[in-house]
Amino acid sequence: MSHPTLTTLLVANRGEIACRVMRTAKAMGLTTVAVHSAIDREARHAREADTRIDLGGSKAAESYLDIAKLLAAAKASGAQAIHPGYGFLSENAGFARAIEQAGLIFLGPPASAIDAMGSKSAAKALMETAGVPLVPGYHGDAQDLDTFRAAAERIGYPVLLKASAGGGGKGMKVVEEEGQLADALASAQREAQSSFGDARMLVEKYVLKPRHVEIQVFADQHGNCLYLNERDCSIQRRHQKVVEEAPAPGLAPALRQAMGEAAVRAAQAIGYVGAGTVEFLLDARGEFFFMEMNTRLQVEHPVTEAITGLDLVAWQIRVARGEPLPISQAQVPLMGHAIEVRLYAEDPANEFLPATGTLSLYRESAPGEGRRVDSGVSEGDSVSPFYDPMLGKLIAWGEDREQARLRLLAMLDEFAIGGVKSNIAFLRRILAHPAFAAAELDTGFIPRHQEVLLPAPGALPAEFWEAAAEAWLQGQPAQVRGDDPASPWAARDGLRLGLPARSSLHLVSGGQDQAVALERSAASSLRLEGEQLCVERDGVRRRHLAIRRGGTLYLRWDGDVHAVSAFDPIAEAEASHGHQGGLSAPMNGSIVRVLVAPGQVVEAGTALVVLEAMKMEHSIRAPEAGTVKALFCQEGDMVGEGAVLVEVE
Repeated sequence: MSHPTLTTLLVANRGEIACRVMRTAKAMGLTTVAVHSAIDREARHAREADTRIDLGGSKAAESYLDIAKLLAAAKASGAQAIHPGYGFLSENAGFARAIEQAGLIFLGPPASAIDAMGSKSAAKALMETAGVPLVPGYHGDAQDLDTFRAAAERIGYPVLLKASAGGGGKGMKVVEEEGQLADALASAQREAQSSFGDARMLVEKYVLKPRHVEIQVFADQHGNCLYLNERDCSIQRRHQKVVEEAPAPGLAPALRQAMGEAAVRAAQAIGYVGAGTVEFLLDARGEFFFMEMNTRLQVEHPVTEAITGLDLVAWQIRVARGEPLPISQAQVPLMGHAIEVRLYAEDPANEFLPATGTLSLYRESAPGEGRRVDSGVSEGDSVSPFYDPMLGKLIAWGEDREQARLRLLAMLDEFAIGGVKSNIAFLRRILAHPAFAAAELDTGFIPRHQEVLLPAPGALPAEFWEAAAEAWLQGQPAQVRGDDPASPWAARDGLRLGLPARSSLHLVSGGQDQAVALERSAASSLRLEGEQLCVERDGVRRRHLAIRRGGTLYLRWDGDVHAVSAFDPIAEAEASHGHQGGLSAPMNGSIVRVLVAPGQVVEAGTALVVLEAMKMEHSIRAPEAGTVKALFCQEGDMVGEGAVLVEVE
């Protein structure tokens, strides 16, 4: 079926994928339409579109997941086609069907193909028929605890609980022993219900030391289907991919071909059209097992674009117009190596808790050969608690893996984020780790190297405070209250007649504070040059990013950007008094469960309240044994960051 009239494209998504889809659509001469929730009115994807439509609401269910509102937006804007991005409704067969019934083009596979793969259980049965090897598991309709207990017993612990309808690590739990099963199942079902509106689960054997290798497939409307090599996505945390690369290191050409051909068979078995990914577990013996098929464009598609030189979104648009695939399997390029990292607003030091707030500083790495940044934010934007906290992706290409790795490290060193916590330093430690450099990859990489990748936060060194004080003083505006900038009274260098200049400062950063006395001379070894603080010691000169935004200095030190401000003793005293005995919300979110009552005696580590934020559940636990004195929240409440939830005595 040919659709030559595709001139206007609505992107039913937000963030970096909406920006990325619109970039290609504009390059192909299409008019782009963005949709946004009320709180995303000024978000970057809304600013960059030719037309934008307000869906209202703040929660995804009131905006990006509301099919009727999205179809009305397409009609109002004159869009002939809808691109779902990833997440949200991208793998919702009902959405695909509604688009087709409205006479519009869905930039994804037919609804029947989404149905076939959308239930992981049905997909496994289908793959078994197609002769694709499977991991042992239970994928049946019965969803009671006893059924799962019996299945886990049969499969053997450890087992993995997964949401039948979902992906992205939501509703997924590893269960080591029978005693953990009931709680894990209940929590996974709640997460699945919240993220996908479907609480059904499946359980399978947890394969030890597996690699996660996936094949990018692409099919047109004329029966052609090919695979565009593979990606290794083994570096994961809580089943969320952190680092992705293509091709998979050490994969023999014969194994690539076997996996690629199996993936094409899987796609053809369901009449697939468009971009899709078939995910496999690859064990140490070189055996591979089908996991699932993602019937959409993946977050990590840029590494495939980097090694093939192809634009997959452009292919999606051409296939939707009815054009055949432009090349054959034998013509698929494989050039060099590419690595991608996912940049999140989250706090690695605090169990990767999603971070919310305003990006008071947001500086991307410089463009250049083999460098790509796909982001969905700009400086000054807000990170809200309602959506996934991914800010963007950094992608580096090299002629070989080591060149790509070093290029990506350099990009991370140039990137700077302030105002919200991010995982930049964590990503840098992964890429710099000798085991990563040696391509020793499997899904247990992060837990195995946890001590190096997530070091306990220590006291900031004296050199840091000295550098921060120097950058603070040199970065101060010289002109105050109309002073003559040439006047010695306007200078900030701590002038003392006949003595070395001395300045005293009391600074605070990351919960630590330090009084610093600086003795300065004309030959000072610390000098601020633009946004770089040059530090010279023992003949070695190093540069540290130092950017002032209002009353905050952002200083990069040991791979992390630290926010430094003047110490305010009154504010510090109030903050410490407010937290005494009270357990507060670490971020904005909603209370899904209250697990204790006033008067209850609790042990250290007991879960008190379960908070849902950014589609994930977070347990607020008792820091030490005590008695619950008061509860300040109930199930269903929306709470703000810092709100006291429970008082424990």
